[in-house]
Amino acid sequence: MAEAFGIDRRSLIAGATALGAATAARGARAQEKPVIDERTVLIVVDVQNDFCPGGKLAVPGGDEVVPVINALAKRFSHVVMTQDWHPAGHSSFASSHPGRQPFEMVAMPYGQQVLWPDHCVQGTKGADFRPDLDVTPVQAIIRKGYRKEIDSYSGFVEADRTTPTGLTGYLRERGILRTVIVGLATDFCVNWTAQDAARAGFDTYVVEDACRAIDLEGSLAKAWAEMAENDVSRIKTADLPG
Repeated sequence: MAEAFGIDRRSLIAGATALGAATAARGARAQEKPVIDERTVLIVVDVQNDFCPGGKLAVPGGDEVVPVINALAKRFSHVVMTQDWHPAGHSSFASSHPGRQPFEMVAMPYGQQVLWPDHCVQGTKGADFRPDLDVTPVQAIIRKGYRKEIDSYSGFVEADRTTPTGLTGYLRERGILRTVIVGLATDFCVNWTAQDAARAGFDTYVVEDACRAIDLEGSLAKAWAEMAENDVSRIKTADLPG
């Protein structure tokens, strides 16, 4: 039957074998522990005042990641941070859409957008990194969301999925092969950053106990499923070498 449609049976078998091997390789890699060396970077996502208790868009327990991240950062030769950096009146703010409320969905030119409370506005205390977050090891800060018409969850590509932040090029020029990702929030900015890191070709790990989630209508479970589908490994701090 396969030959009747111009399909070579040996090609089918070879294709199935290759697919099985690729699936097995992904599964095996998901069980590996990352190596921390000169080709591994720690990416700290959006540990800012507005995402911590008392902030405009507080993530439950967001401040709890700070001591964990401070301890982790000492193990890495390369540390990068991302920072939400919105202009006032950003298009993702519910206040920019009369009659709309925070956490409603609206259609944007680049797709569906959650409307957020005003947060991480440039130059405000809410946009600052947590004061107890040790920024001493940080070699680069990637600011995102500063274009008024486009939201940006990922540290790599903005929400239109075409505008790069420059992080991919920065990491490649420094010879990075592996990304270890921590921060806020697991189901949004950490999730998108991790998926884009994997798509860019980096071995990617998210440290579960160094992140916290918003969990908006099941968004956390959905995020972990999406990350797993995109070859992102879910680990704990105990899985990292000391």
